[in-house]
Amino acid sequence: MKKLLYLAILFSATLASAQDKKEEPKKPQIVEASCGQCQFGMEGHGCELAVRIDGKSYFVDGSSIDSHGDAHASDGFCSAIRKAEVVGKVVDNKFKVTSFKLLPKK
Repeated sequence: MKKLLYLAILFSATLASAQDKKEEPKKPQIVEASCGQCQFGMEGHGCELAVRIDGKSYFVDGSSIDSHGDAHASDGFCSAIRKAEVVGKVVDNKFKVTSFKLLPKK
């Protein structure tokens, strides 16, 4: 009986601890965004959206280059480096984006 009571207490404590560890939402950050191959000199298989964070470039997973206008326009990602507000994290050398907002040109 004591073992059962001990297991019940241990289980309750573990469950309460797991509920406290909710992942906090990530803060948005401002990054440079452009075509990884055309503007950042990354090796790829055509025009792909990339971001540059702290001087390092990452291809983006979760948003595409064509989701933000014509990539080959004069202000498009293949012709210009733009600023974007993003939320996400680097996983396996790719930026896994959960939010991508292209900022207006100055």
